Amino acid sequence: MPKRVLIGTVVSDKGDKTVTVRVERRVKHPLYGKIIRRSKKYHAHDADNAYRAGEQVRIEECAPISKHKTWTVIERLGAAKAVAVDIDEPEVVAPETDSKTEKKADKPAKASKGKGKAKAEDVAEADA
Repeated sequence: MPKRVLIGTVVSDKGDKTVTVRVERRVKHPLYGKIIRRSKKYHAHDADNAYRAGEQVRIEECAPISKHKTWTVIERLGAAKAVAVDIDEPEVVAPETDSKTEKKADKPAKASKGKGKAKAEDVAEADA
């Protein structure tokens, strides 16, 4: 029986000599007829720990290596799309003052519209 070969994206490289590869396939929905994506994850053997998350790889079916690993990575097809960036010294950013809050602070306080009548002092402060 021939060995199956699949193409997928490395999702995780946390395990020692193991990568998790997500293989996506497109199928037609049985009722609605729309093309949808279905994916499945496979644990694949990576003897050299050479593959990183985000890379496109080709995996091949093999004899069981462990409980979950029955695939081995054959080759790298594409490099990872995103590269991790290390920041040495974070910059300190001063909070920007909002022009709306400054305008509100400059306006005088309005007299309260409570149930009672406004006192003469409150009205004088509001006018000033």
